[in-house]
Amino acid sequence: MPYLALDTTTEHLSLAVTTPQGVLARDWHVGQKHAERTLPEIEALLSEAGIARAALEGIVYGMGPGSFTGLRIGCGIAQGLAFGLGIRLVGVSTLMALAQGSGADRVYACLDARMNQVYAAAFERDGEGWREVITASVCDPDAVSIPEGTGWTGVGSGFAAYGEALGTRLGDALGTTLPARFPHARDLLALALPVFARGAALAPEDAPLVYLRDKVALKTHERIKA
Repeated sequence: MPYLALDTTTEHLSLAVTTPQGVLARDWHVGQKHAERTLPEIEALLSEAGIARAALEGIVYGMGPGSFTGLRIGCGIAQGLAFGLGIRLVGVSTLMALAQGSGADRVYACLDARMNQVYAAAFERDGEGWREVITASVCDPDAVSIPEGTGWTGVGSGFAAYGEALGTRLGDALGTTLPARFPHARDLLALALPVFARGAALAPEDAPLVYLRDKVALKTHERIKA
């Protein structure tokens, strides 16, 4: 049964689809061109996999946190496809997707939230899944919550943008970092397939988004100060 996953929450576009041979995944750095690129790339991916759009059983999307515009584009496309096909959706945390793709068991996931802030959460592997030990939040890099213990792997663009501040704040808790990682659709699929299997997927109209930040744009004078 083919399932499609998409993530548009960062400057990357990430797509994946399940096939009888495994997962076929593609990633592109698209900047702010998600609106133009996502649907054509979905069609190209399905064609490459030999899967008709009507054969899809469900759709997975990155529900945030992430770019406000990217979140809305990804969710809107997922909803539109699901409505048209009469199928259901699963939204996956982009921070948990970072943990899933890291290869580590203790992950401090951190995405650049712009405005000199980060989206951050900490996860520990729990069997086949993850346990959130620090709840996702948006804050300044020098104010992130510090996890207990050591050996945490820092993952995501937050460490690329604010590595020094995060390293100082997290101190001995932080081990290695993977600053180039972004949420990959294949990792969204891995987290979402058990949700489909237990019948917990949602109707398109119930698809959630996680913004974390209520205020998504700076006024002119605030941009000057930033």
